[in-house]
Amino acid sequence: MAATRKLSEALPPLIFGTATFNYQFNVDPYALGPTAIVQRALAHGVRAFDTSPYYGPAESILGDAFATPVVQQNYPRNHYHILTKVGRVGSDVFDYSPSWVRHSVQRSCKRLRTDYLDVVYCHDVEFVSPEEVLVAITELRRLRDVNGIVKYVGICGYPVNVLCDLAEMILRETGEPLDIVQSYANFTIQNTRLLSEGLQRLVKAGVDVVPNASPLGMGLLRRQGPPIGAMGNWHPAPNELRQACLDASKWVETQGEKLEVIAVRFALENWLREGIQVGVCGPPIAPDPSAYGSSDISGSKLGVSVMGVSKIEELDETMRVWHSVLDGLADDYDAEPGTITPSDAVTDHEWSIQRRQRIRVLARNIREMIGSWADFAWPSPDPGFINRGNPPPLVSGAKSDAHDPVLTPPSEDDVAANFSKKPDPALVEAYLRQHTGAN
Repeated sequence: MAATRKLSEALPPLIFGTATFNYQFNVDPYALGPTAIVQRALAHGVRAFDTSPYYGPAESILGDAFATPVVQQNYPRNHYHILTKVGRVGSDVFDYSPSWVRHSVQRSCKRLRTDYLDVVYCHDVEFVSPEEVLVAITELRRLRDVNGIVKYVGICGYPVNVLCDLAEMILRETGEPLDIVQSYANFTIQNTRLLSEGLQRLVKAGVDVVPNASPLGMGLLRRQGPPIGAMGNWHPAPNELRQACLDASKWVETQGEKLEVIAVRFALENWLREGIQVGVCGPPIAPDPSAYGSSDISGSKLGVSVMGVSKIEELDETMRVWHSVLDGLADDYDAEPGTITPSDAVTDHEWSIQRRQRIRVLARNIREMIGSWADFAWPSPDPGFINRGNPPPLVSGAKSDAHDPVLTPPSEDDVAANFSKKPDPALVEAYLRQHTGAN
């Protein structure tokens, strides 16, 4: 059954992203101590977690963390949100068929140790046809309406124009807008297309919530450049853009700063403001309003951001920045740098305002240094991409009627059943062997 209230009335504005719990970002995700990171995030007040079957072991890692006694005893399931995805199996394998959607949803529930999923996205929608997206959205909504295993339905991907086109198409064809559209790497210091090209189109398409993910551009905006994990140098940014970001990082260091710190704060603070039309009214991060300094933001609508970390230290720093951003959110945003005079003993609140102004100046300079690469978006998918997925129904003998309310339990031998231990390529090959007979 459909949710009784809008997603924007329930979701918090900061979501913990788990793409870092993946071989793409880290050689061994288990070595990160992910259970401790998840528990620490909950202790910090984080109440939403974004994941995907495509993120290697991320779903299983989250499920294991949620099943620990600490979480079970202190954080009931209805106190946090789980957002996951369907449709992407591998780098060039996508399956948006109803049978795979049903299988993927039930498999995610099993891995995440839950009876329902708060949000399910169609993952990386630019890699398939609009018709395939419509079929998958229809099936997800059927699951929502039949037994409530899915609460809210959306899409995610990279090209802003594709996200907008699909949101408009789904509203036109179904008469119902999407609950949520997640964009990544499109509201950063380097690229602000989500704001300049996407925001108003998504608002007109009736989209309720638009989270901004990957404020570091999938690691592009780091001092050391994009991460290289077990899957190699996979980042799609061209070398010239990478070099422009590295040059900007070197200049930032001469100012006594770090590029990633500037980039994270820029994205968090500005999307909190710019994204309010597609934001949320949920609690800012924890139930205690005193945690946010002197700004009265209770009940305010705030833009939503997704942040991923690989270490507890990174999480702690992210939360410190988050609280500082919230602390100065309501005051003198348009004041020019240097016009706010602090008291002799600078309060945390005054420091937050000064910090915001400094970040604005540094961000402008970084954009100027990036030059012609500002707002550049790499192609997704690459020209010539061919989808090797979307095979016949998953389970032999399974009911294929899209209106059948029964979710057929998947076999333990099917594709990605043991996604928690192996990198993506081997699992993709297993998928292809099972569904296409390939050797």
